[in-house]
Amino acid sequence: MKATISEILLTEEAIRNRVLELGRQLDRDYDGPIKMICVLKGAVPFLADLMRAVTKPVFIDFLAVSSYGQSSESSGVVRLTKDLDESIEGEDVLIVEDIIDTGLTLQYLRQNMLARKPKSLKVAVLLDKVERRRVDVPVDYVGFTVPDRFLVGYGLDYAGHFRNLPYVAAIDLEEETHGES
Repeated sequence: MKATISEILLTEEAIRNRVLELGRQLDRDYDGPIKMICVLKGAVPFLADLMRAVTKPVFIDFLAVSSYGQSSESSGVVRLTKDLDESIEGEDVLIVEDIIDTGLTLQYLRQNMLARKPKSLKVAVLLDKVERRRVDVPVDYVGFTVPDRFLVGYGLDYAGHFRNLPYVAAIDLEEETHGES
């Protein structure tokens, strides 16, 4: 498949401003340190900007899950492929995720993290595709509600490409044609 950017939905400036607002909100909502759990790989830029927007002490850890495999559609089966390095028991934990669509991955993550007995557990997502929701999962902090399109940039990718874009864009996918014309 060939992917081409069809439209920039969120500019670098819009993202920066919203992340700063979320940081101020986190400062108001938390009394002490926040343990931010970044969901690899897509949430890395969001985590980096969000933790710099917070004045409270921030500790970070990373985990990775797989529900897509090599496909652009979720299989519905979520697997933990990289676990946390440290315990979260008794800590104020914030899961930092790039996007929520069906809610299946986030539901799995919440259940998994709650079983580890944190003091509190909240979720921050940069992008929310409400139209695609299959399970109701609480999200405490949402950057933007977005349409049901294939999105790339600011950590989101298509086949490993486009993660480094400083904005969020929609892409169009086309079958590549090979051969003589």
